[in-house]
Amino acid sequence: MANEVKKYTITEPWLTTSCGLGEAPFWEKSTNTLRFVDIINKKIFFVELEKGQSSLKEQQLEYSIGTTADIEGTDEEFIFGGKLGYGIYTRKTGETRWIKKFWTDEERKEDGGGKPGVGRTLEERMRSNDGAVDAAGRYFVGTMNDPTVVNGNLTDEGILFRLDSDLSLHRVRKQVTIPNGLSWNLDDKKVHFTDSPTQKISTYDYNPATGDIDFSSPSTLFTCPVEGGVPDGHCQDEEGNFWVACHGTARVFRIDPQGKKLAEIELPTRCVTCPAFCGTELVITSAAEEEPEKYPWSTKHAGAVFKIDVGVRGSPLNRFKLDVKV
Repeated sequence: MANEVKKYTITEPWLTTSCGLGEAPFWEKSTNTLRFVDIINKKIFFVELEKGQSSLKEQQLEYSIGTTADIEGTDEEFIFGGKLGYGIYTRKTGETRWIKKFWTDEERKEDGGGKPGVGRTLEERMRSNDGAVDAAGRYFVGTMNDPTVVNGNLTDEGILFRLDSDLSLHRVRKQVTIPNGLSWNLDDKKVHFTDSPTQKISTYDYNPATGDIDFSSPSTLFTCPVEGGVPDGHCQDEEGNFWVACHGTARVFRIDPQGKKLAEIELPTRCVTCPAFCGTELVITSAAEEEPEKYPWSTKHAGAVFKIDVGVRGSPLNRFKLDVKV
């Protein structure tokens, strides 16, 4: 049937990582390696796709990383959105360095001002969460309250930032709560952005020449079809369809550019976070179960990484274009 939704089921994890908040899976195609992070536990992982668990390496970081992207012209380093701003990770040594902080010197000293987390500076109570690079090589990164600092009392003081090739920093959108999946249509004229508490992915007109987003007339690409679930990270396949992880549902959905559901993946844990393509295999990260007493079945594989062949390749990812020496 033309309208039939394809069903997939995953029963066991590929990697037993027990992440507090597994996120940002990214395929390093040249070495067939996957990297991903655990935001809560401030770790980054690397694993060879062909070897799996036996090749898994993890590194403890000083600060959390929420998102990563490759840099055009080099495979020796990659760029990331981290706790304090944008940074560079050197693969050979595992060293990191900041190249652009999110906040001004004055902002870093601001306290909560009566908001949750009062007594904490802006820099302490914020962190990055998700991001993506557009076709021109600009790196968008969303920031949010760090739930571990504000005791889960999230406000909308998050900001969607954009870092251009000359390292100029732009505040694209304010009043963001939980910034997640970010992607563009194949023609780059539309951008899709998720603020998870809205329970939907919104679409906006995009100017690829300037990197500007028109937030005045949004449309809805996708609304989570499961009660209590919210769209988290998403990725795009080469056919222009989207694979969306819905946190709290144990599901990843494939939808077309009009939002029609094409496929559904069922997983053995509830808090799925982000999918990414490695060839025709879809890798899916997850987080610790937030309500273990209510959902005991979800705890066994919570925080694990899953993998399934879905028979289609991902849309090529853009690399950050760095025009100045750092």
